[in-house]
Amino acid sequence: MTSIDPSAVPSADLRLALVQSTLAWHDPAANHRHLQALLEQARGADLVILPEMFSTGFSMESAELAEPEDGPSTRWLLEQARRLDAVVTGSLIIRDRDGHCRNRLVWARPDGSQAHYDKRHLFRMAGEHHHYSAGDEQVLLTVKGWRIRPLICYDLRFPVWSRDPAGTDLLLYTANWPAARRQQWNRLLPARGIENLCYVAAVNRVGEDGKGHAYSGDSQVLDFLGEPQLQAGEDEGVWQVSLSASALAAHRQRFPAHLDADGFQLN
Repeated sequence: MTSIDPSAVPSADLRLALVQSTLAWHDPAANHRHLQALLEQARGADLVILPEMFSTGFSMESAELAEPEDGPSTRWLLEQARRLDAVVTGSLIIRDRDGHCRNRLVWARPDGSQAHYDKRHLFRMAGEHHHYSAGDEQVLLTVKGWRIRPLICYDLRFPVWSRDPAGTDLLLYTANWPAARRQQWNRLLPARGIENLCYVAAVNRVGEDGKGHAYSGDSQVLDFLGEPQLQAGEDEGVWQVSLSASALAAHRQRFPAHLDADGFQLN
C-alpha cells in the first residue's frame, strides 16, 4: 500500500457545484430537462455533481431502463460538460458491452472524453444485487490536479473500499440515501474525511420516489477534520463551494496520520 505523499497535493483550489434535486420516476427526458435548467446555477464550477441514478430515480427495473454506454443520458452528460466547461458526473443505469446492467457513475469531461465507476456495494435490502452487476475496481480521476475518487451511496458504509492507497484529495459520493437513514449518512461522511485526510463531497436527492420513499437531501462538503464546508439541507437547488489546496497540504504536513496506517490488499 502506497502512503500519501504530503507534498503531492494540488496547487490550485477546486470549485464544486452540488446539484440536489427531485427526480422524475422512470422518466429520463423529464429529468434531463429539469436538471439542465438547474445547471445554469452551476456555471463557474470545475466539477458538477448530480445524484445517483439521476435519470430515473433509484429503480430495480434495470432490464427495462438500462441505456447503452453511448445512450441518451451519457450523451446528455457530455453535452452539459461541454456547455458548462466543467466535468459533470452522476450515476445512471447502463447496460455494458457484455450485457450486464450497472449502476454506473459517468465522468463526462468538457473535451468529450469520459470515464466511469461501477458501484461496488449493491444495496441488498432493496434487492439491488439481483438486478445489477457489482463493480470490482476503485477509480482515481483528476481535475485541476486534484485526485478524486468517486463512490456511490451504499459504498459509504464500507470504510475499506473508501480507503485509498494512492492518495485521495477528494472522496465523492453520489446517492439516493433515504430520509429514514439520514442520521447514518450524516455520521459516516465526516468519518470518511477524517480517516482519509481528505475532503468529502456528497450529493443526495430530495423528494419522494415512485416507491414512496422520502429523501431528505443533506448534500454536503466536509474537510479533512470532518468539519462542514457546505450543507444543503432539505431544499432543491445548486450549491457551490471552493476547496482549499493549501489547507489540505497544511493539514497533511501537520498531522501525518497516514504514516501509521495499516497496509492491506483488496480482494
